[in-house]
Amino acid sequence: MTNKPPSEPESSQRTALGFDEFIAILVAFTTIGAILFWSLSRRDSSWNFNGQLSASSTPSLSVQPNQVLPSLNPKVEPNVVPKTVLPYSPPEAVVEPKTPSLPTNSTAPSRGVLPSAQVIPTQPPQTPVPSSAVLESSIKLSALPLVTPAKQKSIIPPPIAFNDVPTNFWGRRFIDVLSSRSILKGFPDYSFRPNQPVNRAEFAAIVQKAFDQEPSKTAIAFEDVPTKFWATPAIDQAISAGFLKGYPKKTFKPQQNISRVQVLVALVSGLNLKAPTSPNQILTVYKDAKDIPPYAISKIAAATTNGLVVNYPNPQILAPNKIASRAEVAAMIHQALVKRGKLEAISSPSIVRLPSASPETSRTPKVKLPPGGSSQR
Repeated sequence: MTNKPPSEPESSQRTALGFDEFIAILVAFTTIGAILFWSLSRRDSSWNFNGQLSASSTPSLSVQPNQVLPSLNPKVEPNVVPKTVLPYSPPEAVVEPKTPSLPTNSTAPSRGVLPSAQVIPTQPPQTPVPSSAVLESSIKLSALPLVTPAKQKSIIPPPIAFNDVPTNFWGRRFIDVLSSRSILKGFPDYSFRPNQPVNRAEFAAIVQKAFDQEPSKTAIAFEDVPTKFWATPAIDQAISAGFLKGYPKKTFKPQQNISRVQVLVALVSGLNLKAPTSPNQILTVYKDAKDIPPYAISKIAAATTNGLVVNYPNPQILAPNKIASRAEVAAMIHQALVKRGKLEAISSPSIVRLPSASPETSRTPKVKLPPGGSSQR
């Protein structure tokens, strides 16, 4: 017998797993798969397990693109915007999420920590436009100063440059004022004809335009004034206002030229000017006062004291019976409108002005008395 060591038993080629080992392997693979699935579903955590400790106690907030995160501490505005006003719309923003770095500071409050976001505005903020109702209410409530609109001033056109009225003509300024207000008009050939006489019908038409007369209620049917005559309305108004009178037998004589004394008498009568107490003394300023008709003495004295008389070339020559020219009528009508307050006065050497002192006073010298006694000569 050979002394041989005992032979080792042959191991089995396949060893079957036990039930416990199979369960352990299954649990291990399930755990690994759950961890992988959980990690892939939480991309924002970036495998930072330290941040999960603080995030586990606070619900996480997901950030979506094109969304602005609301403030955790809302501010209370003192003024509430009415419902009718469109609320202020914030600018659109692009939110780019970043990998959060969650702090683990124990002193942080219990509220959740939001990941930082970069806000890129695409347009500048616009001021909200209130509605018309809010504008009206704000205007009513605000204390606005009361502004009285200024009255629109009347625009007077420039005077007409008549080709027969030179600049140095004595009545140029009177003609310019009346022509610019359409009280006197020229002729189609751009002439004024200042030395042409004026008849009674033309004078009535000038008076109608110069003075704002009310329409006549009672018209006189003159036998020599046809109903369709061009100056019939003006004649009726001039008579009803007291500027003119007719002649006996119901005649007006519209084609008769009017004299200077008749022009002055008509203006004094229409303006209701009172006669002075001593007309003859006033008329001494004229060298031809004796030529004044007796019926017109008080009227001419009233015209003189009120500045209606305009004499050219010599202010001391009245020439009462001379036919009035268009320039003389323009000057006297102008002075009558100044007296009524419709025009501003102009300076002219042809306007008759009464002296400030009477002739008797001007001839008596003033003597200064010595102290304590009578005058000594």
